[in-house]
Amino acid sequence: MLLEPRPWQEISRWRHVTEREWSDWRWQLKNRIADPASLRALFPLTADEDAAAENLAHMFRMGVTPHYATLIDPDDPSCPMRLQTMPRMAELSVAPYEMSDPLHEDVDSPVPGLTHRYPDRVLLVATHECALYCRYCTRRRIVGDHGGNDPAFLHAAIEYIRVHPEIRDVLISGGDPLGLPDNKIEDIISRVRSIPHVEIIRIGTRMPVVAPQRVTPELVSMLRKYHPLWVNTHFNHPFELQPAATKEAMERLIDAGIPTGNQTVLLRGVNDCPIVMRKLLHELVKLRCRPYYLYNCDLSEGLSHFRTPVSTGLAIMESLYGHTSGYAIPTFVVDATGGAGKIPLSPNYMVASGNGRITLRNYRGDFSTQVDEHPTQPEGNGGECPLCRTFHEEVKHGPAAEIWSRTSSRSASIPDDDPVLVTIAHAEKAV
Repeated sequence: MLLEPRPWQEISRWRHVTEREWSDWRWQLKNRIADPASLRALFPLTADEDAAAENLAHMFRMGVTPHYATLIDPDDPSCPMRLQTMPRMAELSVAPYEMSDPLHEDVDSPVPGLTHRYPDRVLLVATHECALYCRYCTRRRIVGDHGGNDPAFLHAAIEYIRVHPEIRDVLISGGDPLGLPDNKIEDIISRVRSIPHVEIIRIGTRMPVVAPQRVTPELVSMLRKYHPLWVNTHFNHPFELQPAATKEAMERLIDAGIPTGNQTVLLRGVNDCPIVMRKLLHELVKLRCRPYYLYNCDLSEGLSHFRTPVSTGLAIMESLYGHTSGYAIPTFVVDATGGAGKIPLSPNYMVASGNGRITLRNYRGDFSTQVDEHPTQPEGNGGECPLCRTFHEEVKHGPAAEIWSRTSSRSASIPDDDPVLVTIAHAEKAV
């Protein structure tokens, strides 16, 4: 892995490129490394990379921006940035449990280009094209083709949002929507913003990572007209935050009042290390970007070589709690198959509970037992809530619905021989 990005002037392919050209995001996209010959001219490839570049183009497009190429170590096949961008023959190995659309985004799509899974928010896929095609892409079934650019799809998706007043949050993603021209982006955002019940618009993009030149003053000036608007970025490794152009792009967004949150995918050989992950999170918050999600790698086809067990993610989370600021810690989620949605996971710090007591474990492994009084039911439970003056009709699912719909307190005493109390007793002895 490199210690600092390579100056583009020292790379023969771009030796004569001017500063103005290099800083132009259109030039960056136009000059992507997108075929085996260009790849060989840029890097000495391993036999596996060379074979994959020749044989996998029909499965998933290759495309690396010149900016991101300066982060790749040409002499280290294990460079984390290289692993994210270079095709490998392991992509041909499809495990029996892997799926083309593991998250059922297509199943939960009432109209083309839109996924409506959660009650109050939708995913709007504005394009299928990206500046850089990440080899671990969960949407590799569609990303890279030109089918997502049909204006009829976009019209149908926006009309669907318009006639569903429960939708308050729209995530515009892709592909990468910031790969579109400013006027096209503004057309989409303005049409969504004109819908009265849409409160929040989010843009999911990897441009600050792979082509930060795209975050121009003109783009930012346009985006700030449509507040409240958020940008979700996608940094996976702290080295991706090192280029000056990347820092400038992130600061330009924040200084325009556009909050940013980062989504990271846990990838074997890239960031499945507690030290690397903590460094990434610290670099993000230094740029005022809030770590948002840490995803376990999805069960898309051909990604087994990237995937880590859930226990690895939990161990990384364990290394963060108590060892860094709370605002620097993302939520670790498994986006469950079959459209079950994001399921948050965290280390278990509650050792046991029962008989009005709870035993907790702190980040050092110390135990603490304290009173956990049985709460009485809020006045009016089972009828109108005195706080919100409703009958909690919106709390419909899961344990929350059970708690808020019950009409009597469940404060029955627990027998002294209950196994929960035995667990507490053992924990107390360990204190």
